[in-house]
Amino acid sequence: MQSQQRRPPPSAQDYYAVPQSPQAPNMQNSHPSYNTSETSWKDILTQGAIAQGVASGVIGAGYGPYSYNPTSVREGAFNNGSRFSCCPLRGIIGNMEARKCPADPDLDDALHNPDPAHDAALDNSFTLCSARGWANVGTLFVLVVGLITLFAGYPIIHYFTTNRINVTGQVPSLPGLPSLIDADTPSDGNTYQLVFSDEFNTDGRTFWPGDDPFWEAENLHYCAGDLEWYYPSAVTTQNGKLTITMTEQPMNNLNFVSGMVTSWNKFCFTTGYIEVSMSMPGSPLAPGLWPGAWTMGNLGRAGYGGTTEGTWPYSYTACDCRNASEPNSKLVLLQQLPVNVLSSCTCPGGDHPGPSVSVGRGVPEIDILETQVDVSVFKGQVSQSFQTAPYNYMYQFNNASPATTINDTAITQLNTYVGGLYQQALSAVTYIDSNNYAGQGYATYGFEWWSNPSNRPSGYITWYSESAQTWKITPNSIEADSTVQISDRLIPEEPMYIVFNLGMAPSFQEQDFMHLQFPTTMYVDYVRVYQREGLQNAIGCDPPGHPTASYINAHLNAYTNPNVTTWAQGGYQFPSNSLVDTC
Repeated sequence: MQSQQRRPPPSAQDYYAVPQSPQAPNMQNSHPSYNTSETSWKDILTQGAIAQGVASGVIGAGYGPYSYNPTSVREGAFNNGSRFSCCPLRGIIGNMEARKCPADPDLDDALHNPDPAHDAALDNSFTLCSARGWANVGTLFVLVVGLITLFAGYPIIHYFTTNRINVTGQVPSLPGLPSLIDADTPSDGNTYQLVFSDEFNTDGRTFWPGDDPFWEAENLHYCAGDLEWYYPSAVTTQNGKLTITMTEQPMNNLNFVSGMVTSWNKFCFTTGYIEVSMSMPGSPLAPGLWPGAWTMGNLGRAGYGGTTEGTWPYSYTACDCRNASEPNSKLVLLQQLPVNVLSSCTCPGGDHPGPSVSVGRGVPEIDILETQVDVSVFKGQVSQSFQTAPYNYMYQFNNASPATTINDTAITQLNTYVGGLYQQALSAVTYIDSNNYAGQGYATYGFEWWSNPSNRPSGYITWYSESAQTWKITPNSIEADSTVQISDRLIPEEPMYIVFNLGMAPSFQEQDFMHLQFPTTMYVDYVRVYQREGLQNAIGCDPPGHPTASYINAHLNAYTNPNVTTWAQGGYQFPSNSLVDTC
């Protein structure tokens, strides 16, 4: 074994960056000697092996993680002064390549092999214009924005850009609730607030009971002498339109099948502007079809005769109608009118929808349109009407201006049909463009309706056809008539629902079967309802001022069975009336 002696350390200039270990008294001859003939300090330093010397204990071996302090037991033994077994740095290794330690991470570790001069230069090189600095900041910014977008922005964007729909794909909805406004409806700058819309842009919708939150197609024969059976499969959506198709096929002893869809007891509104975009069925050269878009009070269900007996189309609140005890030839016609069974004359405790028996209730009707053909010129007309009861003597309402106004007498005139046994019709007919048929052209139709129980003289109904105002009625149009001893009828205050149907009845217009072609389809592009801002309880079928829900639920047999055509058939009795009964 070679004699052990401590080799002189290199000068401070050679490894100025490495702290020196203090000399311990017992460190004399504590290191084995190295073969200086093979390897000199100059060789090590010129090879850049200062860090390796530290690791091996040659440099700074007095203390620290790289100190070399073998015990007396290990003295004189062949041992490795480094904590790394791969770098003995012994004289028995004959060349520098063998002394390199590729597995030692400290060899290129700037923390343990610092260069103060280089570090100082870096410390003094800061500048705001550093490309690397801005790149780092930019990267951090992108990461932060990305994280915010992922966890906050994306859910928000998804919420506002995704059509939330019910299980049938029918109608956009609020979280957990159907939405009253279709997301596809564009803004038109109307001063009213849009409160309901359906653009019918989802194809293949169905309207069987339970399929849709706002619409239901009927399965019945309408009690107006119609020639068709209404069946739900006749109503669907196609190419962004609601379609109602009439086909010539037998069903329930009738030769035609068509459709009627309503929002009864699902969506109702009290006052507002309703607009529909439609293309009429068939052709103005083939009269006989009866397309309709209309509204009716929620206490009566269209096609369910038991619910409309004695209620349709009353819009009346006085307790003075139809005093049959006074013979009067001028009352003969009026006396044929079924009594208003839900009048304000109802005896206390009677079967009445409320809010009290002193409030007259009924089922008024406002028609957006019923389309007919003027066969003298074979041109289409829309009949736009308010159906009400009780009625004036000989159905003659106040049609003089300013009570009643017609905007353009060249295309609009009062309807020659003024009423029947059950109702008075305040109606006008307006010519329409013959191109707006059979899905080839569309036009907008609607009415604006305003009423206020606290200010009834302010009420009105204004109709529109092909985007132009056609005519208007006011409370003075339906003022009291002393001849038949009736008071003012009301501009409706009931919650109204929407009806679309395609019928065919000789009582409306005779059919020209020689030219009518089947199948034929009525198209509805959209329906939209606007209301004045700030209204309370103006959306819904059960407003507190004119409730309907409890009354309907108490008489479900009449409201769910179209074969119940009278109230008595449903198993119910009308309440006593102070005009004809003793309360």
